[in-house]
Amino acid sequence: MDPLSEVLRSVRLTGGVFLSAHFTAPWCVSVRMNPDDCAPFLTKPAQMIGYHVIIDGGLLVALEGEKLVDVGAGEIVLFPRNDAHTLASERGIKPTPARQLIQPSPDGGLAQICYGGGGTATRIVCGFLASEETTNPLISTLPKALKIDVRQGATREWIEASVRFAAGELAEGKLASSSVMTRVSESLLIEAVRHYSSTLHEDDVGWLKGLKDPHIGHAIALIHQQVSAPWSAEALAKEVALSRSAFVERFTSLVGLPPILYLTVWRLQTAKLDLRETRKTIAQLAHSVGYEIRGSIQQGFQT
Repeated sequence: MDPLSEVLRSVRLTGGVFLSAHFTAPWCVSVRMNPDDCAPFLTKPAQMIGYHVIIDGGLLVALEGEKLVDVGAGEIVLFPRNDAHTLASERGIKPTPARQLIQPSPDGGLAQICYGGGGTATRIVCGFLASEETTNPLISTLPKALKIDVRQGATREWIEASVRFAAGELAEGKLASSSVMTRVSESLLIEAVRHYSSTLHEDDVGWLKGLKDPHIGHAIALIHQQVSAPWSAEALAKEVALSRSAFVERFTSLVGLPPILYLTVWRLQTAKLDLRETRKTIAQLAHSVGYEIRGSIQQGFQT
């Protein structure tokens, strides 16, 4: 079981690509995705993660309050909270809103941008991961931008081949299927998060730190995979081959919350989503996340 993959699966992400852009230096565009970019995959995305795959050339990425990020061919930059940003061939160029430059494909394929001063060329493909859910424990732990090189990492061959496939489909005016691009997009995010987590300091505390630990990462994946299961600290400890006391201490020190409090928070977030999107009664909602109305609060906050 891959804990990160299980957590991503539990929040039902959908991936797609929506734009192919060809720039020639000098150029600079301001970018922020909006829900229309996710059509026809999702109608009401609550969370969006944008990314750019650099096929040829290179560019600079600027975000407010952050250092410039230099991205080259074969690299990908992701924006976990869909922060507004600028892409440019060099510093000091006034940005043009990218949305003003988007042109529909004449054959009904992917939308396109062709823009710039005629110099050195840069070609990128823009995609997204999105969810209709408002809560995701992963997103809040990540920086504004993540950069990875698809030529590196354990799954580099599969990712690189998938990106080439998607780029080839796009070059022919075809829109890669949602199921294919969801897998590609998730893999890119997983690789980016793994790379980022490897840079965390030993003293850092948080969800990603816990996920890196083989015992605690397994427990987090179980919680997200089976949110309605009658978990107790003892049951989770047994699943990950630790004593109850060692498990609770380790989970709390790494994640920053006791395990059953973490479970309670995730159950409440899941119930909140269901309350908004379904017509379930309170009792039905409680049951769906592992609670009975009677004694649920007391049960939820035991550690």
